[in-house]
This record gives sequence, structure tokens and C-alpha cells, in this order.
Amino acid sequence: MYRAYSNKEAWEADRKAVASGVKTRELMERAGKALAQKVAAAMDRLHVQEVLFVLGYGNNAGDGFVAARILMEQSRAVKVLCLSDKLSPECALVKIRYKGEIFTRIPKKKFPLVVDCVFGTGLKRPPEGEYAKLISLINAEGSYVISCDLPSGLSENGMTFSPCVYADETVSIGCMKSSLLLNDGADHAGKISVADIGVKYGKGGVEVWEDSDVKMFFPKKQSSVNKGMFGKSCIVTSGARMGAAMLAASASLRSGAGYTTLRVPDRLCVTAATVLPSCIVEEFEALDDGMLSSDALAIGMGSGVSKGLYSIVMQLLSGYRGTLVLDADALTSLAEFGLKPLKTKACEVVLTPHPKEFARLCNLSVKEVLENAVPIAQKFAAQYGVTLVLKNNRTIITNGVRSAINSTGSPALAKCGSGDILAGFLAGTCARGLSPFDAACVSCYVFGRAGELAEEEFGQYAPTASDVVATLPRAIKSVTEI
Repeated sequence: MYRAYSNKEAWEADRKAVASGVKTRELMERAGKALAQKVAAAMDRLHVQEVLFVLGYGNNAGDGFVAARILMEQSRAVKVLCLSDKLSPECALVKIRYKGEIFTRIPKKKFPLVVDCVFGTGLKRPPEGEYAKLISLINAEGSYVISCDLPSGLSENGMTFSPCVYADETVSIGCMKSSLLLNDGADHAGKISVADIGVKYGKGGVEVWEDSDVKMFFPKKQSSVNKGMFGKSCIVTSGARMGAAMLAASASLRSGAGYTTLRVPDRLCVTAATVLPSCIVEEFEALDDGMLSSDALAIGMGSGVSKGLYSIVMQLLSGYRGTLVLDADALTSLAEFGLKPLKTKACEVVLTPHPKEFARLCNLSVKEVLENAVPIAQKFAAQYGVTLVLKNNRTIITNGVRSAINSTGSPALAKCGSGDILAGFLAGTCARGLSPFDAACVSCYVFGRAGELAEEEFGQYAPTASDVVATLPRAIKSVTEI
């Protein structure tokens, strides 16, 4: 596990380091040295003889000047493009030590490797004038691009200005930046590495889980185990769109839960039992002791938005004692008829909205949610005492105290039914006894890995939700057998 920090948190850590006596120029030297190592490795790997550094005017450009100087000292062929003569004080000081050629106009020659040091974490508005031209030049060159800290044009929370660099690699200075993981950040950053510059970033930021973190929650079973040791999961639908609930149930069956029960209207029981013989299929008309005795229960998939569903959700919130996963139509019903029951709940609750569903719950626009996803999600989770799984290309998980960004996933998951799979797998994982936060992190990670495996087998366009369910065992195996 590692942590990812907001731009503001990274600035504050740097400020504290400087206040403690570390000179800004020393941090710049460390950053430039780390960047130079990454550039040298890329030159060797790509068999490239020459590199162009494209610089702005601030401390990010200073990192570039240091790296360019170090590479020149190693007898590498280095050129620098810097259009500004008004540099930040620290940048101007390190520029003096660079003795190589500096282009003050955009050269006609194309370079096979370009290092982007135009803007770092301080960009607050769209690039303009000659700086916009520099970014457009980098993207148009067809070169291998390494960005320093952030791809220039990428702002906080992974939102992009126009234009924005598309990097093949990004060397994040000091710590992982959450903006590299969220929204468009992942598409623009390429392969991400972190350069340690000796700054302590503390316990802020958000967690980013790795294989080894997830593996802990799939311990090797003793031979004497039985199904009663692994919990009871219940998937409920009150509507006729049974396919969504069946996908959820099929995912729960793959989660490791001892029992998975699917509750559907009476007329659908035979069909459900025929399609899912591994599942316990029972009639659903109203809440009963069997449902309430389950360790985790998921509802909302395929139910339809109605006051009837809202009434069931309210009864569960007040009378259920397990972990309740509210998905899809259950979330929309809450948004339409009121969130007040969340405040008086008697059970653990996990909400699994995508950005549009979450925007309705918060009475915000989708744009507002995406621009400030982490703090808004944290505030909502704390306010209502829930675990929130805000689904996106990089899902945010938070209970208001702990927060994480999930690092697995694939565009192949952008299909109807994907959310149902996650909700069902999450219910089964909660039933095994994990805390809602841990269960959410594990489930999102495994689900994302399943999407990656489905993409490997079928490509990004062809996989169906059923294909993703079928890859869940391989996804778990890929984590547990590392």
C-alpha cells in the first residue's frame, strides 16, 4: 500500500521541509537527479541518442534544468527549449549551471524523446499563448514523452485543461499525486513512478492498495472448514428486471461467501434457480427472518425506482443488523424520497453510486462531483456514517475516516451490468466478515482486475458482464498467488 496526495498536501509538505531548513534548491537538485535517472533509463531502453527538455518558467522548469545538466555531465546529447526569460528565482539559479544549448524558438527538428517540464502542480487555468503552443508541440511531435511531476495541463483531481500533455511516463516528484490517478489523469500520465526527494508527507492523502494488501483477505483455508464459517449473502430484487440481480448473485457466488441467496418475485423463482443452480433461490414478497439473518444484503439492482422500494430500504435501515449494500435503484429512491433514514440506521451501510447517482444524492452537478470528488465523498460519508464507493475509472472508497483510490480497472467495464457485479461481490465479501471499508477496497480491486483480464482476452469492446463474472476466479488467483 502507498498513499496518494493532493497537490495542496504536496505543497504543504514541501513548505514544511523548507521551513525545517532544507533549501528549495536542494529539493530541486534531488528532483532533477531522479528525473535524469528516469530519462537516462528511457534513452538506453529506447536506444535514443538525443533528448529535448521543454521547459516553462517555474520550479518544474528548474527540475528540468538540473536533469539536463546532469545528463550533459554524463556525455548525453541534450537540448533545452525555454521560451521565457522571466524565470522563478530558484529556476534562474539552477539555469546558470546548465552550460548546454538553449533554444528560445521552437526548433524545426524533431526529437525522439521529449521531457515535459512546462507546468507542475501549480496550474490553475488553461495554458495560454506560447505555453499552449509548447504543449501542443509536445503532443504533435510523435515523440516518447516523459513528464516531470504532472503532465502539463493536468489540474487538481485529474481534470484536464486544454491543451494537456499526453505522457508515456510521468515521474511524480516526492509522492504520488492523486490527480495522476483520478478522472483523465490516468490517460494522460502513462506509466507512473515516484521520485523520492527526502520529504515526509505524513498520514494525509488517500490509500492506494496493491496485490499484497488484497491477498491478506484471502488467507489459505484449513482443511477442516465448512460453508458456515464464511457467511451468508443475500441479493434482493423487488422488480421484474431479474438479470441485474442474477449478475449480482453470480458475483457473490465467486466472492468466497459460504451461502448466497437470491430473493426474487415468485414468478421468477424457477427461471432464477435454473440459471443459477449454485444459488439458493427464494421468493421475495416482504422482509422476513431469513433475509434479516443474512450477514450482508444487497438491494436495488433491477428493482425499479418506487416508494415501495424506498419503504423496503427504510425497513432494512431500521431493522437489519448486518451490512447493507445499497445500489442502483435503491440509491435513486433515496435521492428522490429522502436521505433522512440514513441518519437513524441500525446497520452498517455501503452505498455504491456512479457519479450521476452520487450527484443526485448530493444535489450537485456531475461536473461539481468530478472536480472535487475526494473531499465531497469524504464529507458525505462522514455526514451520514456510511461507507461510500464512488464508482468511476478510478473508484473512490471512503468511510469519512479512511479513504482510498482503487488502482485497477479497464474500459471494458464500461458496460451495463458491471455495477451489479461489483455490488454482489461486495455483499459476498462483507458476508465473510470484513469491515465495510476493507470489503469495498478488496471488492473494487478484484473487480477491476477481472475487467483487466477480460480486456486481455476479449479486447475493450466485446466483453459482457457475464464475461467479467467468469474472470473473477482468475482475478482472485492473480492476487492470492503472488
